[in-house]
Amino acid sequence: MSHIVTVQDAVTAFADFMEPTDAELDAIEREMPVILADVDLIDAHITTLDRTPTELDARRIRRARRRALAARVALVNRTAGASLPGGAA
Repeated sequence: MSHIVTVQDAVTAFADFMEPTDAELDAIEREMPVILADVDLIDAHITTLDRTPTELDARRIRRARRRALAARVALVNRTAGASLPGGAA
């Protein structure tokens, strides 16, 4: 006879008391420009999936890629500047 086992861990993993902390929400807020730039880049790629990319599509992808890279650089520069006490020469 096989026993029926409850999935208590799966049920309680998403309980109300499992809210994100303030630090996690702040981290998401800091990374939001990168997330949005990546979404724009993925959207630019998705538009070209079912057709041959035109020059306009290629420009849109290049612009989205540059924005995504710029957002990542800005995030790295902000976090590097915040983690260096006293400033770096």
